Amino acid sequence: MDKKYICIICLIACVAMSGCRENITIISGEEEQHGVAQQTDITGFYLLNEGNMGSNKSTLDFYDFTTATYRRNIYAEANPNVPKELGDVGNDIQIYGNRLYAVINCSNKVEVLDARTCHRIGQIDVPNCRYLRFHEGYGYLTSYAGPVVINPNYEQIGYVAKFDTATLTLVDTCHVGFQPDGLEVVSGNIFVANSGGYMVPNYENTLSVIDLQTFNETQRIPIAVNLHRVSADKYGQLWVSSRGDYYTTPSRLYCINPLTRTITDSVETAVSNFCIVGDSLYFYATEWSYVSMQDSICYGIIDVKTHKILPQSFITDGTDKNIKKPYGIAVHPITREVYVTDAKNYVTPGMLHCYSPQGILQWSVRTGDIPAHFAFLTAKK
Repeated sequence: MDKKYICIICLIACVAMSGCRENITIISGEEEQHGVAQQTDITGFYLLNEGNMGSNKSTLDFYDFTTATYRRNIYAEANPNVPKELGDVGNDIQIYGNRLYAVINCSNKVEVLDARTCHRIGQIDVPNCRYLRFHEGYGYLTSYAGPVVINPNYEQIGYVAKFDTATLTLVDTCHVGFQPDGLEVVSGNIFVANSGGYMVPNYENTLSVIDLQTFNETQRIPIAVNLHRVSADKYGQLWVSSRGDYYTTPSRLYCINPLTRTITDSVETAVSNFCIVGDSLYFYATEWSYVSMQDSICYGIIDVKTHKILPQSFITDGTDKNIKKPYGIAVHPITREVYVTDAKNYVTPGMLHCYSPQGILQWSVRTGDIPAHFAFLTAKK
């Protein structure tokens, strides 16, 4: 969950509980038909709903491309005997091998499931865990290491935890900066975005480099304040987003050469979340300002080869005006359909919107609370 929303969500939740609100119960396994059935190597995707912090309401949905069926809250149906279901705040979801890994931030764990049945296999316990990547049989998970608390003098530095995917046991840790978020594995190293997001206004501004062989931090590269997401493109470039400070320092996107470990370019746009498919980096921004006390929202595509923002957004039919709070994004690797989620008011069910490659809205469906993170499921080989 983005740290700027921690206080906002708590305030909204208090108001919602004290006044009238629309209560919508998400029934385990309920389903709807949306879109047209497809037959490709991608059979579906999981959508992890974060759920309101402190409410233990993270849920898991699944869209089946082969039947055009959207099913809500499938974890509860697949695991009826698991107490408290998924847990408190889903922060990332990845598929590696035949397993689905759901990072549950405030429950201090990674839920490990069968990728096709969603039956629970086990869990990995890591405090205040955030984002996940895999490489050659191991998982790498960022951890804030300390409690959820805003403190400019926060003392607990974060780390990356390494675990064996065969045994689900932790094998090592490597300390990095304060409140590490996104990470990426490229060129024999792990690059970790240190945010310092709990230390307002003393944000971190570095990208940690961890040598995969020794699992030691070898360098911290100064980039920009409050770093968030990291992803590599097909050219080996790293794209790193900065949230800014929500006052005078804006959110920006940076391109890093992982070999020279230098900034090669910056793109003059705010970026909250992005995904890369081919030469295209699809992004949206919900840039909050404590000066204007409002969000500035935009959508776009960046050509990762030229580093230029394309003149046309990935939403072309004007329906972006109906999205209140964009919160998650994914692009089908084959069809190039774009999926955007709307967290709305953060305390009631959100929405998922599917757009054609031409930017036309195809269908929409209700999700769980704060829909955020996607994982595409491939067909069995």
